[in-house]
Amino acid sequence: MKKIEAVIRPGKLDSVKDALDKFGVNGLTVSQVIGCGNQRGHTQVYRGVEYSVYLLPKVKIEVVIPDKAVEEVIKIISETARTGEIGDGKIFISQVEDAVKIRTGETGENAL
Repeated sequence: MKKIEAVIRPGKLDSVKDALDKFGVNGLTVSQVIGCGNQRGHTQVYRGVEYSVYLLPKVKIEVVIPDKAVEEVIKIISETARTGEIGDGKIFISQVEDAVKIRTGETGENAL
């Protein structure tokens, strides 16, 4: 199993969630986060004073999926979340050793 963590623009959350749902990803965790990457924030003007905003609001989506679905899920997230502008986000993939469904005690992919 793999854990996919995608940090994306908040405005793209609904479309990514809908696309994953259509593919059959039934469980996901969504967190509101702030951060910066290559974008390094931006400058804004408020009441005539310019100031820099270094940490920008983003959304982090986490899903655990079977190994066979990894490439397709990455493709769905990247194509749906892409605007072509700096700040579209990143996707991180990591190995998951095991999962346990608390209610039933099922383990492994059956717990997903």
